[in-house]
Order: sequence, then C-alpha cells, then structure tokens
Amino acid sequence: MRIFALSDIHVDYAVNMRWVASLSRSDYLDDVLILAGDVSDSTARLEQCLSQLAARFKKLLFIPGNHDLWVMRDGPHLDSMDKFHRVRELSEHCGASTVPYHYRELSIVPMLSWYDYSFGMPQVELQRSWVDFHACRWPAGWTMADVTAYFLRMNNYSRRNDREVIVSFSHFLPRVDIMPPSVSDRVRQLFPVLGTTHLEQQVFRLHSAIHVYGHSHLNRRVLRDGTFYINNAFGYPHETHIAAKMLHCVYEYA
Repeated sequence: MRIFALSDIHVDYAVNMRWVASLSRSDYLDDVLILAGDVSDSTARLEQCLSQLAARFKKLLFIPGNHDLWVMRDGPHLDSMDKFHRVRELSEHCGASTVPYHYRELSIVPMLSWYDYSFGMPQVELQRSWVDFHACRWPAGWTMADVTAYFLRMNNYSRRNDREVIVSFSHFLPRVDIMPPSVSDRVRQLFPVLGTTHLEQQVFRLHSAIHVYGHSHLNRRVLRDGTFYINNAFGYPHETHIAAKMLHCVYEYA
C-alpha cells in the first residue's frame, strides 16, 4: 500500500479540475491519498473533487485549508466555523475521511490548525492584501490566536504503542524553518500567515516519521528533528516552477 500526498489543488481553475478527472481509476485502488487542504471555497466544486478522488483510491484522507473556509460566496449568516463543520460533513458524504486512519502499525493522523503570528507579525501591506482577512468570518471577538487554539484543541490523538509509524498531515506549516532559506523578501512577508509553532509541538509529541503539509505552494522535503516534512502542492496553473503537479508517494507499507 502506497501513501500519496497532494495539497492546494485549487479546482476553481478548470485545468486543475481536469487533472483530477484524468487520474487513473485503476492504478491507485490499493493506495491512500492525503489531501492536505485548499480545494475550493465552492462546496459544489469541493464535492466534485472529493468524490472523484475517493473513487480512485482505497482511502482518501482530507483536511480543509484556509480557502475551503472562505465564506464570501456563502451569504452573511454563515461564518467560517460553520463552514468548517459543513465541509467536514460534506467530506464524509463524499467518501473522504477527516479522522485518523490505521493500517497495521501505520497511522495517518490529520492535524487541524491555523496561524497565530508565532512566525512573525504581519506588516500593514499583508493585513490589507491577505484574502483570508476579508473572505473568512469568525465568531465575534475571536483573534487569529483564538482560531488557532480552537483547531489545535481538536488534535487529541495519542500514540498507540512504540512500534506505531505515524504519518501526520496538516494544511498549515508546523514550523517556519521548513521554508527554503533562499526565498524572496516577498515570500518572507507571508511567514506570519503560514502556520504556528504550537502545531510543531504536537507533531513532536507524536514522533511523526513524516509530516505532510500544504499552504506554501513550495514543493519541499526536509528533515527536522527526526521528522521528514513534505509539501507536494499542486498550486495555481502558472506555478510550474515550484510545483511538480503530480502525485508524490511519501511512504510505502510493504
């Protein structure tokens, strides 16, 4: 059984949705796909994408990203926390699981999070331009730290035994030092909205062999403190220089 990883598929772009539809219906029926968020803020497109992927894999594991919780097209009475619960219900309906999956001594563990500025404080330009600040709507009075803490409290998985091999995954980054050191100043300005150090503490306690993440759109595999951190983002159509735009096998269970 192979474990594949993918994130940031953004099927609002027709070419990305066509790629999903082009995947083999026979090659992956014994395999698992980790889909680490950012499919679409449209529930219709999300349903279409998840249903197609679930039909192609033995198991589809999904966690929502920030784009999936945008509510700018959902009316004024729905906030992003309501959207989160709707997305989880829709995922299960489509055949995608949002809970830990076990196969013998292997466990694949989804981990929720957001960003809390523990990677740095956002500059004024980012506060104005970052779409989440306009497209997400949270309960009255909630800060980004409150949102992050809410999601982190839902990550209550504990290791079953010392032999367990854990592959965990999140949409957001658990640590900022998995970003390439050579990124531009423009990319560095995005660091505050990439993730939270509190998620890294949870990954460390799990002793994850591999942690799959998304969000940054930078394909990456790097070892930190005994854990391989892997990003295989599909990305926007023009991002051919930083995204491989293909499935990536992160683990194989013989």
